[in-house]
Amino acid sequence: MEKPSAAAPAPAKTACAIKGNISRKGDKIYRLPGTRDYDRTVISTGSGERMFCSEDEAKAAGWRAARG
Repeated sequence: MEKPSAAAPAPAKTACAIKGNISRKGDKIYRLPGTRDYDRTVISTGSGERMFCSEDEAKAAGWRAARG
């Protein structure tokens, strides 16, 4: 007799993908997936950087979109 296979785990909730980082000058900048420098931007939560779920959320928190 075969054991029933274990159910596949539920897909993980999609993480918020907008990266909010702080520049050397102290500017709070957010980057959207697919934009320049997004992939190389690393978030340091210990430095106050964070992830956002929407542009509106980032703007409401006082962050601006990256230029370029």
